[in-house]
Formats: sequence, structure tokens, C-alpha cells
Amino acid sequence: MAERRLVVDHMTLSYEGLFDLHELYSLMNQWLKDKGFDLREQRNQEHVKPSGKFIELELLPWKKITDYARHVIKVNMRVLNLKEVVVEEDDKRVKLNKGTVNIVLDGYLDTDYEDRWESRPFYFFIRTLFDKFIYRTYSTQYEELLVENCIQLHSTIKAFLNLYQYEYGAMRRPELTRL
Repeated sequence: MAERRLVVDHMTLSYEGLFDLHELYSLMNQWLKDKGFDLREQRNQEHVKPSGKFIELELLPWKKITDYARHVIKVNMRVLNLKEVVVEEDDKRVKLNKGTVNIVLDGYLDTDYEDRWESRPFYFFIRTLFDKFIYRTYSTQYEELLVENCIQLHSTIKAFLNLYQYEYGAMRRPELTRL
């Protein structure tokens, strides 16, 4: 069984206001693709309630670093009270979403994910020695790279949502029309 080490624990991001959910998902998908991650969608649920839609999305993108180690970023996204609204600004009508977005990022370093060192007890013992004494510098480099990737994804999502807050937030008061 592969060893999974938690490197980034619950890096959170919360936003309430106007945004485009489809653009947010496309942004995350494109960022992960640009960084070389393979996307795996673990869960995608949507519930319609009288107060709005409730969407829960769990992504597990992974990136192979070596034959022995890989990065896994767990993205939990919850969208609460999602409603579609039309914003009129400068004689243009733009369809946006209004609601609350909560995103939690966790970063994992998987080692021996192909279970090559688990077949015999002696191999397991040798793997433990190698991890502890020889591959320690490589493991710390992989962990630092994973932390950097999680911080970049977090700041990219935050910048995207802050753009909507600046454009449609307190700076201007556009008219909202609910569909």
C-alpha cells in the first residue's frame, strides 16, 4: 500500500457574492492542466433547494514526479445558495451566479504508489531505510514543490474571485435582476 503524507492541511478560501461558476471551474481545470496534473473528479453533487442550488465538488488531481513519488491535491468546493442573476452594466446584460463558495485544498505526497516495495517484508524494511536516510532530501524537495503548487492554485482562485468582487462589488452598484 502506498504511503500518503499530508503536506498541506486545509488551505481554505471563502467568497460570497457575484461570480461565474463555469469560469471558475474552467480556470481551475486549465491551471491544473498547465501544471501537468491529471484531473480526477471524485464527486460531483448538486441539490436544488428553495433557497438556491447546493453544489459539492471534490477533485483529486495528481501529478507523477518520479516512478516512486507523486503529488495529489485534493480540492473540496462547496457552493451554497447558488442563484442565477442578470447584471446590467454599461447597457450590457451579463448572466452571473450569486452565492457562497467555500474551497478547501489539501496536498498529499504519495510514495511507492505502484506498490513495488510492498511485496516482501525485506523490501518494505529496505524502503523504510531508504526513505529515512537516503531519499530524505528528495522528499523535502517534493514537499516544497507541492506546497508551492497549492499556494499558487489558492492565489489564482483568490485573484479570480477578487476580480468579480472589484468589478461587481462595493465599487459599483449594478442593477440585479433575478431569473
